[in-house]
Amino acid sequence: MRVIQNFNNNWLFASEKLPFNADDGQFVSITLPHSNIIFPHHNVNYQDYQFISTYRKRFNYVPGSESELVFLDFDGVMLACQVYLNGKLLTSHTGGFSPFSVNLTPLIKYGENIVTVIVDSHESEDTPPFGGLVDYLTFGGIYRDVQLRVVPQNHIENVFIKTEKVLIDPTMLCEIKLSQTGSDLSIFAELFDKNRDEIANLSTLVTSNPVQIKFEDLGKVELWSLEQPTLYSVQISLLQDGKAIDTLSTRFGFRSAEFRSDGGFYLNGKRIKLFGLNRHQTYPYIGAAAPARLQRLDADILKYELACNIVRTSHYPQSQHFLDRCDEIGLMVFEEIPGWHHIGNENWQKISLNELDSMIRRDRNHPSIILWGVRVNESPDNDTFYARTNSLAHHLDPTRQTGGVRDFLQSNFLEDVYTFNDFAEELREPVHIPHLITEFAGHMFPTKTWDHEQRLIDHALLHAKIHNQQLGHSKISGAIGWCAFDYATHQEFGSGDRICYHGVMDGFRLPKWAAYFYKSQGSPYQKIVLQAATHWTMGDRSGGGNNPLTVFSNCDEVEVIIGEIRVGRFKPGFKKYPNLPHPPFLIDGLDEYSAWGGMQFYDLHIIGYLDGKPAAEQYIPADRLPKKLELSTDTDQLIADGADMTRLIFRITDSFGNPLPYSIKVVHFFLEGPAELIGENPFPLIGGQGALFIKSLKQAGAVKIRAEASGLPIAQLSIIIV
Repeated sequence: MRVIQNFNNNWLFASEKLPFNADDGQFVSITLPHSNIIFPHHNVNYQDYQFISTYRKRFNYVPGSESELVFLDFDGVMLACQVYLNGKLLTSHTGGFSPFSVNLTPLIKYGENIVTVIVDSHESEDTPPFGGLVDYLTFGGIYRDVQLRVVPQNHIENVFIKTEKVLIDPTMLCEIKLSQTGSDLSIFAELFDKNRDEIANLSTLVTSNPVQIKFEDLGKVELWSLEQPTLYSVQISLLQDGKAIDTLSTRFGFRSAEFRSDGGFYLNGKRIKLFGLNRHQTYPYIGAAAPARLQRLDADILKYELACNIVRTSHYPQSQHFLDRCDEIGLMVFEEIPGWHHIGNENWQKISLNELDSMIRRDRNHPSIILWGVRVNESPDNDTFYARTNSLAHHLDPTRQTGGVRDFLQSNFLEDVYTFNDFAEELREPVHIPHLITEFAGHMFPTKTWDHEQRLIDHALLHAKIHNQQLGHSKISGAIGWCAFDYATHQEFGSGDRICYHGVMDGFRLPKWAAYFYKSQGSPYQKIVLQAATHWTMGDRSGGGNNPLTVFSNCDEVEVIIGEIRVGRFKPGFKKYPNLPHPPFLIDGLDEYSAWGGMQFYDLHIIGYLDGKPAAEQYIPADRLPKKLELSTDTDQLIADGADMTRLIFRITDSFGNPLPYSIKVVHFFLEGPAELIGENPFPLIGGQGALFIKSLKQAGAVKIRAEASGLPIAQLSIIIV
């Protein structure tokens, strides 16, 4: 029977190419996922990760049967690699974003075996996304999971689930690819609901490859939707002479997703405006080597903190952990092939097609994915190449439409959806329908957390403006803003510290004011949002003062109180933003309450009202002095696997807990217990907020963290490693 073993533990790593007989003492012990180097959170030099490294793992093998096959399944190695077993080459792989499998069977032996992976992390012009300038970094290493898979000679290679007629008479077709066929083989398929209760089963003899089994007469099924993302599962058993020899399970959802010729996007027959952000998979310090917890957290942030209903995986396939979480919480995904502007030669295109093939085969059972991106982001037209990518996508998955992201409206339209990066001040009229905006804002308005107040406000209001326009345009299916999180880039892009400050959150996934615009578009009955976009000082705007006051909230009304003076109650700005669910509050007339108006400068107090009752409040003190160093984490418990991580978030705040972006201090951290801190320690804090990562070791116990900054009380917290 099939055996799947996590293969992330007990690797050795050397930041150079070592011979097979090199002593283990020349390596360091690591756990996957792994970045070949740890980086600072500013001024990442892309040349630092461009080297050849060696990964080694010793493992014992005791065969369960003489005929079994043994594979290593790599989720991602950046950028090219060679895999050896016991000193002999098994395979080479090129392409950092695609999964691949290595058959160990020809060389594996009883007892100890040694896997060696030589990883070349140089940015090669022959391999996507490279060949031209690229506005993101790929980093290096075995940066995703590895599994050991043991299967019989006759085994299941892949299962593809196609759901049909989900609104009227749901059916589910299983397309089952086998390693080989035989007259003594049969298939038994079981369909389970969200509670793992069996609701149907079918069996058939193997007479073709792939085998197709169709579940019909299912009655009413629960649909996968944004509000209730119901997941089903199917378990496929391969039988030989009536005895099960292999079993494979996969999750899926019953749902219909369609971009129509009227310009709308329809989920389960209901028109929905797409409202989202782009995501890069990279992080400070660790590059792209984020474990499952951090990958899943990004999906939660996009859905629950930023109120998005869609994310674009710019500009490459992303982690299974991220996509699994999108399935579970009801966050739609537009996933695309690797690249940025450049199309290479025939060999480059072959690698691109291979990555498209592996992306679709890996991810086509995810109900969250509604669109395949089959064009290199913002590349020129190449009808021959893009006819091939479209054809391949439709062949591998006839259930989904294709899009191809371009930045000029005169581009040839070969896909099903015209996906377009629109960086104009006013959205341009669609030339082709369906029309989906896949980027806006971004480099047109890079914004740091410590920028002056007006820029932070204007950054947020630019996102509000474009979303207001797209929500009011019947021929536009939706808009996906650029982007969710700041990211490290090449020296030709970004700011002087090689960071692209395009995010509505910083690289630590901590909010700028633009994030509060997104947050405020969520239902107030799920989460109340109230954030005044002001530092509440007299000298942060040109001309001084705080007029007008912008407030991001999903409340019905807000009341402004300055000191003891009740300035008034105000309604959302529907006049300027008529199409937003919850427009920003634009409050004018505060000049007379400013210190320059002869009045003492008092604390600001804002109350948000929902259904006529107070629902939230925010205080901002007039003095804006640093009072506290705050620590928090995303969880109070980590797994003792040597890879699990959580953010250690730290903020310098005023007396009411508001971050102080201009309070510049050096923060020192001290840790006790079975964990380590990943990041810069001490940390020169600029912008009022930052983060390190707490990474578990391989033993259980309590972890205590202490943080110190001059002039502030010591901050402490504890977590548990289990």
